[in-house]
Amino acid sequence: MPEPADPGFSVPFVNRTEMRYLAKERGYARAVMPLAPNANHVDVMYMGAYTVLAEATAATPGISIIDPKEHFPIVKDIAVDFHRMAASDVTAEFRLSEEQIAEIHADLERKGSAGYLAEIPMLDANGNLAATGKVTIKLLSHNWNG
Repeated sequence: MPEPADPGFSVPFVNRTEMRYLAKERGYARAVMPLAPNANHVDVMYMGAYTVLAEATAATPGISIIDPKEHFPIVKDIAVDFHRMAASDVTAEFRLSEEQIAEIHADLERKGSAGYLAEIPMLDANGNLAATGKVTIKLLSHNWNG
């Protein structure tokens, strides 16, 4: 069973892809999307699986630095650029710097919302760049009113 990003923010659709985390730390995530349940009609990674991998890898570092009783994440924007087909599992990782974490916390305190852009390289089993995800994550206060 794949490990959700956070029990409070688990998404059943993501779980069905069998994506799993290889590492999760404060401000960091490394994940793998397995080919087997996500292969398309020509036995390469299905486009939607890249999108899920990019989203989860981008959001998890932000989720790791907030209190889910106070804040929640949303995806504001996502794009995936394809570079080559992957006929293997695909990995991705993203880290927020300590400076970014401090800025996010300051914005959350000051205005109840914060955001960051995550650029996510997605590599096949041979280390080749298969795709790049660009994901804008927003972290919002539960009483944020826009």
